[in-house]
Amino acid sequence: MIPIRYAKRTITDKEQIDQFLSQAKTGHLGMTNGIEPYIIPLNFCWLAGKLYFHGADSGRKIEMIQANNRVCFSVCEEYGTIADPVPAHVDTAYMSVLLSGTIERVQEPEEMREAMQAMLDKYVPGYFSEPLPLQHVLKYRSSMGSATAVFRITPDTISAKGNLAGEEKKFYHGRKVEQDV
Repeated sequence: MIPIRYAKRTITDKEQIDQFLSQAKTGHLGMTNGIEPYIIPLNFCWLAGKLYFHGADSGRKIEMIQANNRVCFSVCEEYGTIADPVPAHVDTAYMSVLLSGTIERVQEPEEMREAMQAMLDKYVPGYFSEPLPLQHVLKYRSSMGSATAVFRITPDTISAKGNLAGEEKKFYHGRKVEQDV
C-alpha cells in the first residue's frame, strides 16, 4: 500500500470504510490495456470484502479487463464546504476510498444473484417485495441484446482518507465570515 501523503487524513477504521463503501452511490473503475487508461463511473455494491458491479458482457470495458485484470476503483463522497475566516483554510468535507486488485467475471449463478440483490437493496431499498429470482439474473438481456455480466473485484490494497468536519464548520448560503470571528 502506498501511504497517504497527508497522513492526518488517513482513515484506517475498517468498520468505517466498510460502512462508507456500503452506502456510497458511485465509484470509478480504472483499467488499462498497457497502452491507454480507461475510467468509467459505476454503481456498485460492497459485499463480504469484495466489490461487485454489473454491465454488458461485451464492449470496451470487457476488452480492457481481458487485456489486464489488474484494476483500481475509486469512491469519493463530498459532504460540503468547510468555512474558515482564513481563506487558505477553507476546505472540503469528504471521504474517499481507493482500492486496487484483480477483477474477474462472476460465473457462479448464486453469487451473481447475491450481488445483484445487494445492488437492488442498496439503490432501491424496500422497492421489491420479493427477492430477485435467479432465472431473472440468468435470462435477462439488455435493450441491445447483451447478457448481464457481474464482476467481482478482490482488493489487495485499500486506502481511505477524509476530512469529516462537524456541522458547525460547514458553509451554508447566507453564512458570513463575521459569524466565525
